[in-house]
Amino acid sequence: MDGDSAAASGIDVPDQLWDSDRAEVARSLLTSGVRCFAANGFHATTTRDITSAVGLSPGALYVHFRSKEHVLFEIVHTGHRRSLEVLEEVEPAVDAREHLRTLVRRFVAWHAHHHVVARVCQYELAALSDQHYEEIRELRRRSTATFQDVVKRGVAERSFADVDVHRVVRAVLSLGVDLVRWYRSDGADSPQQLGEFYADLALGMVTGARP
Repeated sequence: MDGDSAAASGIDVPDQLWDSDRAEVARSLLTSGVRCFAANGFHATTTRDITSAVGLSPGALYVHFRSKEHVLFEIVHTGHRRSLEVLEEVEPAVDAREHLRTLVRRFVAWHAHHHVVARVCQYELAALSDQHYEEIRELRRRSTATFQDVVKRGVAERSFADVDVHRVVRAVLSLGVDLVRWYRSDGADSPQQLGEFYADLALGMVTGARP
């Protein structure tokens, strides 16, 4: 195993991320793909890099995926779908402030916990085909709309200040997404602690209050 492959093999990727109905080999290839793309980027990664890390020949990848780009798409699609599910599982609270806090807390905690996968999801989008990119854009629009709806509700109910909904939501999403650039599992904050802190920041954006 070369230096880059050895470094990639040490990158933590939670196994439960992938759909359980996928074949074990396919799940292993996706995990290897995340590690390789996170360590070296999509274009510098070869199919041999992905397969050799799990003890397979390069041709084994094509039994489960059409191409290296298809591996990336499945990773990016899964990451976006999982983060959206985290938002859609939230029951609307009676209070818009608590609803927003819960959404932000869960969104941020998910991205911290899955920061390696999320980093690939954010930084390798340009390598997707046009068709695959449009599918990911739709998932991103749904996530954005979830936050926009609760902020609009809070403004309408006067729980929030009369803020620019689109700008505030863009800022809130940026908080959750940018952490994948620097977050470390062995850092000072757990995903839950960071989620709570960012939830307070988000509430300050819409109420004008300082956390």
